[in-house]
Amino acid sequence: MEIRETPTAEAGMLIRRPVPEVFEAIVDPAITTKFWFTHASGRLDSGKEVRWEWRMYGVSTTVDVSEIVANEKIVMRWSDPPTTVVWTFTEMPDQTTFLEVRNFDFAGNGDEQVKEAIGSTGGFTLVLAGAKAWLEQGLTLGLIGDRQH
Repeated sequence: MEIRETPTAEAGMLIRRPVPEVFEAIVDPAITTKFWFTHASGRLDSGKEVRWEWRMYGVSTTVDVSEIVANEKIVMRWSDPPTTVVWTFTEMPDQTTFLEVRNFDFAGNGDEQVKEAIGSTGGFTLVLAGAKAWLEQGLTLGLIGDRQH
């Protein structure tokens, strides 16, 4: 029997900050807005729906958090049609964190799923680079706002 892998967007980045700081940067919109979306209706929490907005694009999405393991993992569904996003926080030597994000369950035919996965990979790569710049250097790079939508 052949096992068919569905297209999955994957991005990862070493961030030179302790896991609790990196985790908080993803769940707390007061921090996340420094490098990703512009507005949020609240913090990420298990079983909670929040609204994220990118006002520079006139776009928003509902984020449905299905699981949070503090300082380890966040599982959420977002977008329309919905896809699954899994954030994994791995403690590394010298108080650093490897942050990995996987996005999957894309809709459409094979070609459409691949196109979505490639776009998502690029987007999450920019998010992680922005998070790294903010958390390590206090720099707001504007990567998401400057990306061609």
